[in-house]
Amino acid sequence: MKKSTPPSILAIRTVAKSHLFEIQAVDLRFSNGIERTYERFRPFNRDSVMAIAIDGADLLLVREYAMGTEQYELGFVKGAMDVGETPAQSANRELQEEIGVGAHKWTHLRTLKINPQIMGHNMHVLLGEDLYSNQLEGDEPEPLDIVRYPLAHLEELLLDGTFNEARNLAALYTLRDFLKKH
Repeated sequence: MKKSTPPSILAIRTVAKSHLFEIQAVDLRFSNGIERTYERFRPFNRDSVMAIAIDGADLLLVREYAMGTEQYELGFVKGAMDVGETPAQSANRELQEEIGVGAHKWTHLRTLKINPQIMGHNMHVLLGEDLYSNQLEGDEPEPLDIVRYPLAHLEELLLDGTFNEARNLAALYTLRDFLKKH
């Protein structure tokens, strides 16, 4: 595989900003001399986590409102890592905030890149097992609906129309392959 030389960054400008997002225009010069302007979200300085919790023979999922689709979506617990947290600490905190359980055992399954064409962001997918009850206060505007889903029916979950976010699907395929090996 040929190793390419990354383009030179000529300039970076903010073209739009809200309290959540900043969009940058990045002027580039490629090694062949061609210049282009790309837009991206300002790179995050914090990663995020997705916590897959297994309780006995069930997955613990949440159904929460998603503004992008304007409907309730089924998925795994996820959230931003706080400064100084490891992925396992962050996943454990998110589980406790969103569904009221923590996990004694954590396994890192995979790190996903979230749309690397326009975002420089990592999401660490972790499997939490050996659960215990502990509720922490979270930042959700309403209580989340906790859904128990039988591990024996993972293939059906892949077809569920309310479980269709790409990150969730990638995590579920990763979990399925992990469980086959272990």
